[in-house]
Amino acid sequence: MVLEKFNLTGKVCIITGGAGFLGKKHAEAILESDGIPVILDINENKINEAVDSLKKQYKKEVVGYNVDITKKSEILKVKNRILENFSRIDVLINNAANNPKIEEKENLKNWTHFENFPESIWNQDLNVGLKGAFFCSQVFGKVMAENKKGVILNISSDLGIIAPDQRIYLKNSLKDEEQFKKPVTYSVVKYALIGLTKYLATYWADKSIRVNAICPGGVFNNQDKDFVAKLTNLIPMGRMADPDEYKAAILFLVSDASSYMTGSTIIIDGGRTCW
Repeated sequence: MVLEKFNLTGKVCIITGGAGFLGKKHAEAILESDGIPVILDINENKINEAVDSLKKQYKKEVVGYNVDITKKSEILKVKNRILENFSRIDVLINNAANNPKIEEKENLKNWTHFENFPESIWNQDLNVGLKGAFFCSQVFGKVMAENKKGVILNISSDLGIIAPDQRIYLKNSLKDEEQFKKPVTYSVVKYALIGLTKYLATYWADKSIRVNAICPGGVFNNQDKDFVAKLTNLIPMGRMADPDEYKAAILFLVSDASSYMTGSTIIIDGGRTCW
């Protein structure tokens, strides 16, 4: 039966940045197919809140670990704890990323401009979004390779396919030098994750590890009305994604329903990248 392919019963699914907005939605997708989400995040309070909320909602097993994924030593320790608890690792979702929100632009000002972009922020963003995915894929992917089965899903973005349209961030009340710009690091990380996807898909193909990427468009989360209007004008479907609209795609990509897919990138953006 086709629907049986989506079943994740007993499968241990690691989600980096799992206590964040989208990370929790990925966990919901896992839970709704009877998998076990393992939330990794650097914010212990948010981990506890996310785990408690998901347990209350689903009445199923959810675990969380406080870990800095930019430090391989911490990932190795948490790997051992996961294996002690579950004796298996089936899925890795590389979701963690730094992403300054448009609502914070008053505090960001001109450092987001490419000409002024600080090396320190470049290093921070690449450490979390790219080096973190590299380390997690190394550590958890090795476990999967030894077991000759597993799935890695990299969360890229529509901005891993196209460049950000900086016009949607413009605010008439600000001078040119004060305008917020979508940081260069966001594009660099999201493009690089697609490259990592293709590399690992071929590298571990003989170990039965499938590696794919998803490029979601923006999710509506009570953003500024002017920003939403400008963004949706770039989207053929005329709206941002609802918070739950990626869950089915996540489940498809981490389950046996996508058993003949590897090295692929799925774009789900309301048609934005068509234009």
